[in-house]
Amino acid sequence: MPEAFVQGLNDNTRFKVVDVLNARLSDVISLALATKQAHWNLRGPGFIGVHELLDEVADRLRESSDLIAERAVILGGFADGTAEVVAEKTTMKPYPLNERDLQVHLEALRERFLDVGAKIRAAIDEAGEIGDDDTEDLFTEVSRQIDKDAWFIAANMPEPSNA
Repeated sequence: MPEAFVQGLNDNTRFKVVDVLNARLSDVISLALATKQAHWNLRGPGFIGVHELLDEVADRLRESSDLIAERAVILGGFADGTAEVVAEKTTMKPYPLNERDLQVHLEALRERFLDVGAKIRAAIDEAGEIGDDDTEDLFTEVSRQIDKDAWFIAANMPEPSNA
């Protein structure tokens, strides 16, 4: 592993944390791409508001992926964020193609935000168990943003009926 730019973490800790960072990096990049897929293709009532929201959400996801990638490099590893690596390593369910219905996109995104959010929260615990408090904190920051964006997305969906 190349030189690290941190003190107080042994090589074994750094190796493990870089693996966790890269696993979640693939999911966050995949989620950003799914968000843009919806942004480009959705149609229906409320289009412009959701279209603009998803552009902002994708920007925030790219910022989160940047934080994750840079942390991997700071720890002396490499950020594995190419399209080929993301396609191979993401754990996110494939996003539907050839879909235009706004509500179908919102449901597909909500489902994926909840899934990736749960995996980010698991990474918080994993980083803590490994002994890297700073990466634990980074994942907490990413988790908060993903949860907030999941809420924004769900706020555009109809309320479930109480039948």
